[in-house]
This record gives sequence, structure tokens and C-alpha cells, in this order.
Amino acid sequence: MMEIDQLKNAFEEEFGVSDQPMQCFFAPGRVNLIGEHIDYNGGVVFPAALSLGVYGILRFRSDQVVHLKSMNTPLKVSVDLKTPILYEGKDGWGNYPKGVIKFLLDYGHSIRGCEILFSGNLPDGAGLSSSAAILVLTAYMLRYANGDHTIDCVKLARFCQKVENEFTKVNCGIMDQFAVAMGREECAILLDCQNLSYKYIPFVLGEYRLVIMNTNKKRELADSKYNQRRGECEEALELIRKHRSVDNLCQALLTDVEAYIEDSVLQRRAQHVISENHRVLLATELLAQGDLIGFGHLMTQSHLSLKNDYEVTGLELDTIVDCALESAGCIGARMTGAGFGGCAIALVKMEKIEEFKRTVYQGYNEITGLTPDFYVASIADGVKLIT
Repeated sequence: MMEIDQLKNAFEEEFGVSDQPMQCFFAPGRVNLIGEHIDYNGGVVFPAALSLGVYGILRFRSDQVVHLKSMNTPLKVSVDLKTPILYEGKDGWGNYPKGVIKFLLDYGHSIRGCEILFSGNLPDGAGLSSSAAILVLTAYMLRYANGDHTIDCVKLARFCQKVENEFTKVNCGIMDQFAVAMGREECAILLDCQNLSYKYIPFVLGEYRLVIMNTNKKRELADSKYNQRRGECEEALELIRKHRSVDNLCQALLTDVEAYIEDSVLQRRAQHVISENHRVLLATELLAQGDLIGFGHLMTQSHLSLKNDYEVTGLELDTIVDCALESAGCIGARMTGAGFGGCAIALVKMEKIEEFKRTVYQGYNEITGLTPDFYVASIADGVKLIT
């Protein structure tokens, strides 16, 4: 965990010394262990909250202004609570907390002027949900600091998804905010994206560790291809619905794809969605039996499906996963997130981690010319006050 005293010192350097107390909070990043690109198809996903995340320190002021500063970027943003709050491109990352403040006020919550310093150890733009962490953290901080100590975290996740959809205009699903708000130490969340029913599944790694591998390839194509894939899935669903009644694509069968879809591209998209949903359910059974090796095999199958059927990986993700799978001590690896760059994950034997990093670094760098970063993360609790 980041050194809180250092954060407090940085806060006072930024905002000055005051007799008002500081309150410290943390929101985790999230990783989806398996079940990619099926949240918007009504499937079940399997995210977990990470020990990496975003910290926030809040201190009240005597006026009606909220000052926002992040240690990860020079941009400072201020919000006057007495004036309309609008999305403005010049405010960059600050639009996330601004949207939360606006929607909290619109929902009738009282907010006082304050100073907030954010500091994160999540790699930005790498697919570990830094935006969801900031949204959930800001909403939780402002409500908790203003006296609301009985926060329904499922409703909090829904609220933050609404902010992201309507204020920042990002058409995201619920998975990221849900994992950040509802995470539990050493557990993954089996989440049904159709009805938000969920179950905690123990994810105890024993002699293995979860290694996050950042390709350091920016995800330039992710948004445009994401929208394209959604459209292809909707098209495939409509073709199947002409013959049988299903609520979503994850309810269809592989035999439906063979029988009712002629277009080879749409066939592959639907094959990924249906098989990936099945892999998630199988993964929970294997983990309940303590079968990490079997879970590792499913991770690798998931990546191959995302590469060949859904086509959202690309050179960098494929290379780093291939290098990981060829390394001693690795029992499974896959891309995570939207794809076309960002991060992959691997399960690696603890005593092999340093050797694993060296091997993957060298192989990946030789092929791509890029320098990867590695993070050894544990599975953590969701958003919380740090006492």
C-alpha cells in the first residue's frame, strides 16, 4: 500500500496547512480474470479488484469550491458548486470527478467545498479501469465525508456507470464500476451483466501470483473496434432471433451459430461470445475445486478465442502472451480489457517471477521494440476509507 504519510505531505504542499482534518480513501483498479467482451452481450464476467488503485485525500474548505488535483498529471481543476457544472475538454481527467459532483447534486446530496488530492499507481490507459476507480472513489469520498456512512455499493456502481455514460459520453457496461465498488480480498466476482446478480468465488493463488503485463501499446483502435464488435454481435443476435427466442447472444448455442448465421465473420464473433461465457462458468467450477492449472488453461483458450474469433488482440498482446506462455512457471495467460494494446495477465509460480519478467521482457522487446512493465498484484477489497 502507498505510504499515506507521503500523500498527506504532498497534500499540504499542494493545498497548504489547515486545522481541518484530512480523510484518506482508496479505490482499486480491476482486472477481468476471464470473460472478455461478453458484458454487453448479457453474459457472466469474472472481475476482481486489485491491490493497485487510486488514493484520495479530502479536506473541507469554508467556501463552495471543490479543488481537484492529481499527483499523476500537472492539470488542476476547480468546481464552483454555485454554478452549473459542464463537461469541458480542457479539464481532461477532471471531467470524471466533475461528473460525479454534478450528478450527486442533481440527486439531492449535499456537498461542501473541499480540496481533493488523487494519487494512483495504476498504469494509465492500460485497461485496468483507472477511470472507474476515480469515479467510484470520488462518489464514495464525497458521500462518506459528508456524513453518509451506509453507502449501498451496488447502487454506487450503477450511479458511476450513469455518470460515465451520460457526462463523459463513454458507452461502458457496469463491470468496471461494480468490481471497483464491490471487490473482496482473495475473491473474484461472478457477475451476471443481465440482472446484476453476483457471487463471490474464492481466488486463492497459493504458490502462484497474478502478474499484470503492460504492453505499453496505447489502445488506439479499442473504441472504434469496440463499437464495431457490438454492432456485429447485435447483427448475429438478430439472425438467431429469427429462428428461436433468446434474450441475448450469450443465451444462444453454438449449434444456432452453425444453423442460422452464414456470414463467416459474424459466425466467429458469435462463437467467441458463446464459448467465452461457457469458459467463465467452467472457471468458477475449477476454482471451487482448487484447480488453478485448469483455470490457467481456460485463460489461454480465452486469449486464442479473442485473437482468432473476436480479433481484438494485435501484435503486442499476442507477443506478450506468447512470451509468457513459453516462460517457466507460467500456467496461463491472456489479454484483459478492450484489447488492441493495454494489459495482459499471467499466473506465474512465485519463485519464478523474476526469471519470468526477464524472459518476457527480452522476447517482447525483440519482436515489438517496446518496453513492457510488470505488476505483481493481489486481489483486494473494493473502495474504502483508510483509517
